[in-house]
Amino acid sequence: MTATVRLRPATDADWPLLRSWCRRPDIQAWWGPEAAMQAEINMALGSSLAKPRIIVADGEPIGYAQAVDAVLWGDAMPAGLPPGTWDLDIFIASERHRGQGHGVAALVGLRDEVFATTLAGAISVVVSVRNERAVRAYEKAGFRWLKVCDDPDIGPAWIMLAERPQA
Repeated sequence: MTATVRLRPATDADWPLLRSWCRRPDIQAWWGPEAAMQAEINMALGSSLAKPRIIVADGEPIGYAQAVDAVLWGDAMPAGLPPGTWDLDIFIASERHRGQGHGVAALVGLRDEVFATTLAGAISVVVSVRNERAVRAYEKAGFRWLKVCDDPDIGPAWIMLAERPQA
């Protein structure tokens, strides 16, 4: 039986857990170096232009997701994204919860929250071309391949996009 996945706002009280996840090599392999992850998460926790979320299943925190107005990334965001794009990042830290659809459920939940509560025209993700599991999860959540870029932290990466549903 698949657990119900829910997203709750991340707070400063979650910082010790988030830092412990950022130290893990399996998380760093897909998100980037520990310092970069911590800086991104810290920025999201302190910004009104971000939605930092703890992913919860079976009553326990199993991962982290954030959506950030791409304006916060400044020049670091790849060229060619539609105006009003938000950027989404996610990881499932709990190994026993991986491969069970929890990531897709969290992606869909956060994607829908961003479209329901902001004027975002699209949501982008940057995912390593080596992380096929994540690419498939993004596809299931409605993201489509846009182009390949060279990410300074993870190397060759797909930029994938989910556009705001038409009314």
